[in-house]
Amino acid sequence: MLLTAFEKDMAVGGQGEAAAFAMDILLRFGEAIGAPSFLGISQAHVDGCLYHGEVSLDFVERLVAEDGRVRAPTTLNVGSMDLLHPELIGGAAALRSAGRRLMEAHLALGCEPSFTCAPYQTRFRPRFGDQIAWGESNAIVFANSVIGARTNRYGDFIDLCCAMTGRAPAYGLHLDENRKGEILFRVRDVADAADALYVATGYIIGERSEGRVPVIEGLPPPQSEDQLKALGAVAASTGSVALFHAIGITPEAPTRRDAFGGADARGPIIDLNSADLRQALAKLSTAPDGVPIVAVSLGTPHFSLREFQTLAPLLAGFRAAPGVDIYVNTSRETYAAIADTSLLAILEAAGLIIVTDTCTYVTSVLRRLDGIVMTNSGKWAHYAPGNIGVEVAFGSLRDCIASAAEGRVVRTAL
Repeated sequence: MLLTAFEKDMAVGGQGEAAAFAMDILLRFGEAIGAPSFLGISQAHVDGCLYHGEVSLDFVERLVAEDGRVRAPTTLNVGSMDLLHPELIGGAAALRSAGRRLMEAHLALGCEPSFTCAPYQTRFRPRFGDQIAWGESNAIVFANSVIGARTNRYGDFIDLCCAMTGRAPAYGLHLDENRKGEILFRVRDVADAADALYVATGYIIGERSEGRVPVIEGLPPPQSEDQLKALGAVAASTGSVALFHAIGITPEAPTRRDAFGGADARGPIIDLNSADLRQALAKLSTAPDGVPIVAVSLGTPHFSLREFQTLAPLLAGFRAAPGVDIYVNTSRETYAAIADTSLLAILEAAGLIIVTDTCTYVTSVLRRLDGIVMTNSGKWAHYAPGNIGVEVAFGSLRDCIASAAEGRVVRTAL
């Protein structure tokens, strides 16, 4: 790879042992993928705060021991602990201790204590055209698609190496030529911009894009960017989508020709009708209507302030059925924002459990795993059965609250 004088100095230890270690890994990675050089990044988002075993600690604590510091502003993804509400976390004490150690080790490197899967909802949101190095699948697709920043799918350790060096390999979605649409999805005969439409569309493009950059035509203008967040999250979960273009909605796709890089549509064209979308939503549930539930889980990706504002009116006069818990996952930054308003009091009066710093489908938070859990998140519905072994019912936010009150699956919007 072609290196600048500063990068050469970093590689031979001129900027410290930790930076040299990270640069050595990035050089090997860059050579393996055929990147010709590096580019500077304005920020990083590190996915490796979630404890997966001793190797997680070994890697980060080595960098700490070598007095390492990140060279770009670096936010952190969810960890294995809710550091604000540690009493919510179950599991073995040794695992809780290791999870806390890992989160604290990242802080020792100078990372920001964000602990959220939605860094685009924080003060560190990047700008259009920024070169960044982000881990976490939903954050990656949101940054590329909705914001128009540029990142590849960086996995654990590589994302941290980018943060430690301030560099990322110049390849993939960092470059103009790799951001052009390659497959067209046409949404037909759907005018209602309901949340479920975006989840269903994301599910299908994830399943059927097969590594190509999808372009979506006919999607109704979203009521909020949370709908695009949901679309990208499930597309990244079902098919590793890192970038989509929605014509007339996302910044690189004002027209179809723009979405395809100034050319006519290329690649397959797939039409989606209401039946296709209903079928996709049905795949997100392992439980039928009417069956009892033990919990509702919201906020995957993390709930935004706007989502809390939408939720609050649904809680007027609300009382959960006996034995049903409602969890809402959010960032500590959003949690602080609702604490300064009447929203938190409304949520607590309704008995909702606010979870920060982590998420209920990756950590031992749910009080009961012996029944059906309902969610409005396509990502949560896709991963939770395999991750924590629960049966899942997918439904709209309104349906989730109605189901919690009834103590059984109630669906009106599918």
